[in-house]
Amino acid sequence: MAETSTAVLPDRSETVDAYFFPEASSRERWIALSLILLSCLYLRIFYHYSALNADEGIVLQGAQRILQGQVLYRDFFSYFTPGSYYWMALLFKLFGSSILVGRAALIVYGGLFSALTYLIARRVCARWSALLACYAVLLTCLPFRFVVLHNWDSTLLAYLTLYCALLVFERGGRAWAVAAGSFAALTILFEHSKGVGLVLGLLCGYLLIAWRSRTWSLLDAGQLAGLALGFGWPFLATFSYFALEHSTVAMLSSWAWPMFHYTGANRLPYGFLVMSTPDRTELLAGPWSMKLATLVTLGPCILLPILPAIALAILLHFGFRGGRSEHLDPRSTYWILISATLTGLVASTFLTKRADFTHLNYLGPLFYLVLAWMLGGPGSFSRLWRYLQPIVALCAFFCVTGFGMAMLWGPLGAHHISRTVRGEIKTVGSDGPLEFLQANVRPGEEMLIYPYEPLYYYLTGTFSAIRLEYLQPGMHTADQFRQAALELSAKRPRVVLFEPTFREKVPLGWPNTPLATLVAPDPVQEYIFAHYRPCAALSSNDFWHFVYMVRNDNACPPTGQ
Repeated sequence: MAETSTAVLPDRSETVDAYFFPEASSRERWIALSLILLSCLYLRIFYHYSALNADEGIVLQGAQRILQGQVLYRDFFSYFTPGSYYWMALLFKLFGSSILVGRAALIVYGGLFSALTYLIARRVCARWSALLACYAVLLTCLPFRFVVLHNWDSTLLAYLTLYCALLVFERGGRAWAVAAGSFAALTILFEHSKGVGLVLGLLCGYLLIAWRSRTWSLLDAGQLAGLALGFGWPFLATFSYFALEHSTVAMLSSWAWPMFHYTGANRLPYGFLVMSTPDRTELLAGPWSMKLATLVTLGPCILLPILPAIALAILLHFGFRGGRSEHLDPRSTYWILISATLTGLVASTFLTKRADFTHLNYLGPLFYLVLAWMLGGPGSFSRLWRYLQPIVALCAFFCVTGFGMAMLWGPLGAHHISRTVRGEIKTVGSDGPLEFLQANVRPGEEMLIYPYEPLYYYLTGTFSAIRLEYLQPGMHTADQFRQAALELSAKRPRVVLFEPTFREKVPLGWPNTPLATLVAPDPVQEYIFAHYRPCAALSSNDFWHFVYMVRNDNACPPTGQ
């Protein structure tokens, strides 16, 4: 690789704008290490706090099923690729099954996000702008959704893929090629849409660099073999495992399922912010001081959707500026590779029709690289922009700080301690359904929580009586609803926790859900009404209103329990 890499990335002394390699500096390495430690300390604030987000139960409960001997796709349904389930099951096996194990992993992810952002941005940016990007990542990304999800796992793997791919161009060597291929494959196996976008982005970046450099042999045979080896072994291991469990067909069918069903209910406009109220004018109600504070606090919601568009503009600028050259300067190579990757990643959100703010925020650790480029990048920007940079930097700092302070409101105000089967959590107030379930169901018991709150299964140590952890109108098919009703009649669980007003709330979180699916007959609900009777009305976060129900031949628990 020595000869080919120097053709692509010449020595910094050969270029006007020197290309900095921070890993070679002890000071920069210490800064990166300090960022990891400081980020972990900050995110420790969120360790015990829980808003009881239903989504967090999907991976946690799936991992618990695997620990009980069940096999994903064969014994329970999921349309995700298997990585997060088995990764979390491994962590549970090593450290015990607790929600806090997953939270500890998130804290480590946050430290790595900060270090990777700094090291990659610092190559072409001033130290202060790289640190500002890290600050934005730390305060706005994980704190916004500090929940155990496949999205954070796959984002970290995508970031590691990009970092290793960059090192392949910079340093050469087969080890980095193997690592880049491995992380790329694992990204697909943790979230296939994001992984496909990542691989396509990297491939486009590579082809554009090769075209600009007038050579298609940027990597030698050993590095290409390393990429192939790294990319192949995770798929070989995955298919071998599921083949031994006689569930390969079920696995492939589940991977293809979102192509036909996911976007029906989950389609959202670009940058859309999901809110708990349909009236968005309420955000800017009140005096001008409150309106200004709200705009500052919501600044990242405006800034983050803009960054991918700037990345695309940078890709077009450096990808096609100046025609082809045998000696492509290192900065151009850097910007082409990274901006192409970012473009591929944002394209994956369009593929799933979920380019809303939440899903852009999952990719925020990578997109905030663009913020560092804008504020402390090359001197080739216009003179006007150089005058505006300090003002934009100051505005970005205040917006990120305001957003971050808003995210602290929950954990700092959470004083109610819930000691669950799966670890101790803090909530803002007592959660009626969770406490009632803990008092009236047995760990290991099968029950039904309908239609959506899989986190209760995990925290109470119970299991779903059907193959699905939840059923969402407009996304799951009519056949799946009918099959769930049949499974329910066969299992006859003692307890059902039913949310009768769920369909009324669907337009808030899933506004494009087809109306026909909301008014269609619901066989699961019909079965519940026919065979269960209500015992207690329970509220969660003053938003979700459940009814605790038991089979008609069972007695309700004593009043007060």
